[in-house]
Amino acid sequence: MRIRIDSSNATPVFEQLRMQILGLVRSGELIAGTKIPTVRGLAEELKIAPNTVAKTYRELEQQGVIETRGRSGSFVASGGDPSRDIAARAATEFVKTVRSIGLDDEQARAFVDAALKGADGV
Repeated sequence: MRIRIDSSNATPVFEQLRMQILGLVRSGELIAGTKIPTVRGLAEELKIAPNTVAKTYRELEQQGVIETRGRSGSFVASGGDPSRDIAARAATEFVKTVRSIGLDDEQARAFVDAALKGADGV
């Protein structure tokens, strides 16, 4: 894992670490099932406090990016990219809603297209 912490950056170290790991997952450099370094191992490599790495891992686990498998370690979760998971859940909920009020797929797509066009002006 290629991660660099910039101590002169005003962004907290745990946030730099979280965003970089998330970026590696989104780019496909870290794929589902990839084992990531231990808390201690990554802390030593980056010369940061183990608690900082642990906090980052906890947040990434809560977001569904990584999963911890006990003594086996931490791995990139099968969902990997939480933004895709959130978007997929929102899309599923939208379809459920429009169908429950009797709209067909063509009408649903028209609403999505209009929403996407309208979002450009935001």
